[in-house]
Amino acid sequence: MAQTIKRGGKGVRRAAAARTTQRKVRTARQQTGSLLDSVVRWLPFSEETLHRIVMTVILAIAAVLVWTVAVMAGVPALVSEQTALIASDAGFKVSHLEVRGVNRMNELKIYERILGQNDRAMTTLDLASLRDELNELPWVKDARVSRKLPDTLVIDIVERTPHAVLRKPDRMVLIDETGTELETVKPANAKGMLVLSGLGVGQRVEDLTHLLEAAPALKPQVSEAEWVGNRRWNLTFKTDQVLALPEGDEKAASALLSFARMDGVNRLLGGKVAAFDMRAPDRIYMRVPGHADEVAAEKRAVDQAKAEAKRAATSKPSAKAEEG
Repeated sequence: MAQTIKRGGKGVRRAAAARTTQRKVRTARQQTGSLLDSVVRWLPFSEETLHRIVMTVILAIAAVLVWTVAVMAGVPALVSEQTALIASDAGFKVSHLEVRGVNRMNELKIYERILGQNDRAMTTLDLASLRDELNELPWVKDARVSRKLPDTLVIDIVERTPHAVLRKPDRMVLIDETGTELETVKPANAKGMLVLSGLGVGQRVEDLTHLLEAAPALKPQVSEAEWVGNRRWNLTFKTDQVLALPEGDEKAASALLSFARMDGVNRLLGGKVAAFDMRAPDRIYMRVPGHADEVAAEKRAVDQAKAEAKRAATSKPSAKAEEG
């Protein structure tokens, strides 16, 4: 009986190739494992901690994806709306408004800003937005909005303090120490307050305050301040006397201090001088009402006396001639 013998050369080559591939795989795994081991050894935490960090990152990414899908589907808005309804039904809604700190401003202005919040659920109030709206009111320097559960919205107001009156061509406006306009006032209600005038004076209120602080003794005696030509000050005192100061903050403060010293020695305020001009360095000019007329009258009297004396001198010889 004949037998067929198969040649095994090709199988040997395949086996050798497979063994070579396995060796390469083992070598690659060893090298990769060695590299990962080296990296892990250099990390400031263990391999277990690294595994936890990786899992946390994966879970965070999954949570973001879930939240994004929920937002696109409108789930958070629906939940918020249902929560607001539940809170409102339970009595947690705006039914009362408590306003604190209002003394001068019209309180109705606050109610107008908050009126739209009535019957709103406490959970839906945007307190930061309400505070921003209140801070837009001229009289409000600062505001704080808070909840007083179950049904009260509390408004704490810090008012601006009136500092002076701004004289405009058609009206008078109350302003604070920064120049912020508060409200229009009648001239009768502005009596006794510092009156400011001049183009751009509203932006120079703080500069004027620093100027007057250079002479504290004169500050309460100043009734008006005019910003002239956008460069210097004219001060009017309660005696209706006017002081013209030079340009420049330092020069004006120095001149005002010098005037205060002279007034302390010579009592300039309340005297006959109507206007003092200190714009020239190291010199002061004073104007006395009617002084020019007095000088002119004195000059006329002197000239008249001289003319009469001259006429008398020329008439004496003729009289002697008649006697002879």
